[in-house]
Amino acid sequence: MSADGQPKEAKTTYREAMREALRDALRADDRVFLMGEDVGRYGGCFGVSLGLLEEFGPERIRDTPLSESAFVGAGIGAALAGMRPIVEIMTVNFSLLALDQILNNAATLLHMSGGQLPVPLVIRMTTGAGRQLAAQHSHSLEGWYAHIPGIRVLAPATIEDARHMLAPALADPDPVLIFEHGSLYNASGELSPPAAPVDIDHATVRRPGTDISLITYGGSLSKALAAADELSTEGISAEVVDLRTLRPLDNEAITATVARTHRAVIVDEAWRTGSLAAEISARIAEESFYELDAPVERVCSAEVPIPYARRLEEAALPQTADIVAAAHRAVG
Repeated sequence: MSADGQPKEAKTTYREAMREALRDALRADDRVFLMGEDVGRYGGCFGVSLGLLEEFGPERIRDTPLSESAFVGAGIGAALAGMRPIVEIMTVNFSLLALDQILNNAATLLHMSGGQLPVPLVIRMTTGAGRQLAAQHSHSLEGWYAHIPGIRVLAPATIEDARHMLAPALADPDPVLIFEHGSLYNASGELSPPAAPVDIDHATVRRPGTDISLITYGGSLSKALAAADELSTEGISAEVVDLRTLRPLDNEAITATVARTHRAVIVDEAWRTGSLAAEISARIAEESFYELDAPVERVCSAEVPIPYARRLEEAALPQTADIVAAAHRAVG
């Protein structure tokens, strides 16, 4: 406690915040369990579940075979039976092996059963590039999942959201996919006790501004904030919007920020063609066209498999300089 009797901020990392969220969930509800490849003895491919096996035992921290379709399907079955499973998939690339389970079962059973079969399942997976893990471990496919009705898609970009998004996700009666950008696990900072439950329905403004809106999510948030800092030295006031929830998108937040600044740059680590950035750009054109003083700019990854070589990988990904350049084009 601080001198004024308020809880102190604690220094932590994104990885540790997610681990504490898992620990809280496991302690709070006996129906909650974690399953996935190497989540037990190894402590998770990215170290998120380290120590949980020793604390909660193998019935609740379950190592699975290397079969995404099988263990995601098992998670769906457990959710249908009244459990609250958390399924970890190592990377979004590997989730494609379970796409049939996610799309044809988890997302559709409530609808196809006339509301009789909710699937309260949480699936966590790592997304994104920037760590020299080559093409099969580095893509940003969360926009594909944001295309699917019947699921909620979350992208925690901050330590606070990593710590506090899991609880409302578990309380959601529908399947929830949580995309954790791999570059964020080592990010550190102060974690304040929550003033209220984290809102998983709405985007949030991370930095207010008046001249241009930088709209992004997940691992690109820090780059957008750095771009806003650079633009401020040139007298350009950039508002940074963190989408947080990719399905359903917060239309009101998008239209509100465009109404304030009249210019928009959308930063999305996915490929440009058919991307989430394309969807947001279309919505702005449909709903805020007459608010715009310049065409919408999009900053996305190069349309290539993510390269292994560091300089090529950096060249393929959206960088702060690219965001600044897009803002300059919009501001004119």
